[in-house]
Amino acid sequence: MNGKVIAIAGIDTGIGKSVATGLLARSLLESGIRVITQKVVQTGCHEVSEDILLHREIMGMPLQDVDRDGTTCPYVFSYPASPHLAAGMDNRTVDVSVISDATSRLQETFDTVLLEGAGGLLVPLRESLLFADYLKEKGYPLILVTSARLGSINHTLLSIEACRKRGLRLNGLLYNLYGDIDSTIAQDTRQVFCRSLREYGYLCPVVDMPDLDAVGGTFNPADVEVLLEGNAAGS
Repeated sequence: MNGKVIAIAGIDTGIGKSVATGLLARSLLESGIRVITQKVVQTGCHEVSEDILLHREIMGMPLQDVDRDGTTCPYVFSYPASPHLAAGMDNRTVDVSVISDATSRLQETFDTVLLEGAGGLLVPLRESLLFADYLKEKGYPLILVTSARLGSINHTLLSIEACRKRGLRLNGLLYNLYGDIDSTIAQDTRQVFCRSLREYGYLCPVVDMPDLDAVGGTFNPADVEVLLEGNAAGS
């Protein structure tokens, strides 16, 4: 039986989805689950994806053979831009069948594949295909990483609306509370997220991200189970 695939996207770039992906993977590893992370496209670097490098560091393991041979990130582009533009700058194009074939190979070996996106949900993988539409095509459930910083309410609600429009299964919001966060804004923003999820018909939770720098910074096992399994009533 092939392993499950869970997509992880952010409401914007730099929101903490790479850290979230690594922390989830670490929690699964500590539970005895065979897990691997994958990146759809990496821009702004060379050779091995720097997000994959971060995942492995958080997971406490060296690069794997599937990292070195490009399976966990089939496309790495040098220009720091949206995948469609970065590919063009390198005189290449993104063939999503290459990405999905790599995911399928990982599913043959691992129980869970955590598939991290590039930027937000509506980032173009190529000129005619947004990441959200790729998720719809593949039927992958999604975990959305958000935060309490100014602008997050707008970005998050637009992302939830994009999920609902496409019929994407949303397993939960990961709430990144680290950095210079106003506690009053953070509390109110959480309430807005919880209310908005219900209004859009999603019964999934808002889960706090663990602090990467804390001793034993891992997720509560119950939160991990909910994020991975989702809630069918809210999909």
